[in-house]
Amino acid sequence: MDFGYAREDDDFRTEAREWLAAHAPYGGDRRAWERALGEAGWIGIGWGEGGYGNRAASLTQQVAWAEEYARSGAPARSGHIGENLLAPTLLAHGTAEQKARFLPPIAAGAELWCQGYSEPGAGSDLAGVRTKAELAPDGAGYVLTGQKIWTSLAHEADWCFVLARTDPESTRHHGLSFLLVPMDQPGRIEVRPIRQLTGTSDFNEVFFDGAYARVEHVVGAPGDGWRVAMSLLGFERGVSTLAQQIGFAQELGRVIRTAVETGAAADPVVRERLVRLWAELRTMRWNALRTLGRSSGDRGAPSVAKLLWAGWHQRLGEAAVQVRGAAASVGPADWSPSTPYELDDAQQLFLFSRADTIYGGSDQVQRTIIAERVLGLPRQPRGSGDRGAA
Repeated sequence: MDFGYAREDDDFRTEAREWLAAHAPYGGDRRAWERALGEAGWIGIGWGEGGYGNRAASLTQQVAWAEEYARSGAPARSGHIGENLLAPTLLAHGTAEQKARFLPPIAAGAELWCQGYSEPGAGSDLAGVRTKAELAPDGAGYVLTGQKIWTSLAHEADWCFVLARTDPESTRHHGLSFLLVPMDQPGRIEVRPIRQLTGTSDFNEVFFDGAYARVEHVVGAPGDGWRVAMSLLGFERGVSTLAQQIGFAQELGRVIRTAVETGAAADPVVRERLVRLWAELRTMRWNALRTLGRSSGDRGAPSVAKLLWAGWHQRLGEAAVQVRGAAASVGPADWSPSTPYELDDAQQLFLFSRADTIYGGSDQVQRTIIAERVLGLPRQPRGSGDRGAA
């Protein structure tokens, strides 16, 4: 596609850059940062004209905003899941009442969301979810029982969209529903942070013990949850992929500078590895630009993008510790058992990137999707491993 920027796009980029320079980085309170973004109209710019409190922006302007945000050093977004996953899903499948209730608070940065998909035993194989949602005796809502895991930002979220089994006799992707569940239900919802190798706890376990969701908060028809959930996953990788690559370029730049400072860049093998990482990152960008305008009709584009960046980021993490040498395997000089262990940037990149080929759909699942849905190859037999393309 022709992805040139018009004068109005450049003006939009300048406005975004100047606003971010005046407001970012924003210290500490991520909820306050979301509200600041909402007040300035920067949340939901890709939703179009809908009267939900957001400003509308063209595709090129959305890219400009995402790139400038990544360059600015602004905080990681707490509202990403509501803005970029739930909101497009509601726009595609929600009722007028659901849109009017949930989109304005997302656009204002006032309500934060988390995603209740993965479970123990139902991660890559999402169709195996066992969380139950039974219709309450009064017929006005559903009562949820079960567990979700790897739930990003659940400890901060006000709401969770949950894929649950509303037909107890159903199996696999049949009989599932997509429910909007308030998190403020003491005694009915418990959130337990998961401590990672990096020392952070952005992921959580979430336990539902009689949690309640109103019937009018089912998105799509009851039993239609699989279609809605798969539609949401299609929204997960779009404009944000280009912004992600800005962050990748910044990480690669730090690795290259470290290689020069430590002398590792004098090694021709290391130089070849760094050049290859740079070339692969450029390839990712051009692939993202090529598919951005037609991703809705290209069923394999999200899976190809995930395969490209996940493995690349893992290799970057390996290079980050390689160019540091022995220093990459030890902590700071003033560390003692009585103080928390602080990872440096290279160590954190290396450890966190180990999960890149697993979360968001493992590499094996992405290859299965491409094989079955794009190339038309025979379906993988059930019981033979990952079945995420079911």
